[in-house]
Amino acid sequence: MELRDVIRDIPDFPKPGIMFKDITPVMENPAVFRVALAGMKALLTDLSFDAFCAIESRGFVFGAPLGLDMDKPLVLMRKAGKLPAETRAVTYDLEYGQATLEMHVDSIEPGDRVVIVDDLLATGGTAAASAQLITDAGGIVAGFLFMVELDFLDGRTKLEGLGPVFSLVNYS
Repeated sequence: MELRDVIRDIPDFPKPGIMFKDITPVMENPAVFRVALAGMKALLTDLSFDAFCAIESRGFVFGAPLGLDMDKPLVLMRKAGKLPAETRAVTYDLEYGQATLEMHVDSIEPGDRVVIVDDLLATGGTAAASAQLITDAGGIVAGFLFMVELDFLDGRTKLEGLGPVFSLVNYS
């Protein structure tokens, strides 16, 4: 089964000129979702790590079942103000404006090797901000894991030197 055949293109979303890669059909079909999760897990076969860190919100969809299957804790990266306990935060630039990510201060121990997981790598800003939160906590970015990578947006370049990047489906 080719995941490319299930991921659909939505033209002009969220604005004119954008060809949006819609992954919701993958999650709506349990057999296809299992294929995606198995493929993502296989990408990590030779990687040593202690935990997954999932980026809100679609990273949770992949990080939670992978964490359970691989017996790894799941650390949540959330938008500002969404976590109940003490947090550390990083603010980063978006195409138009800024965003802030937070994680609990006690989620990562110094020396923990963490795989950052999200649904899609585009420009790399959110993944790089997540890496900063991990390293600020004393953790080590063991890698980045994405179901989809939009190669033409060159997000991988922003992650160079931060950890290896693993993507299941690439679009050039």
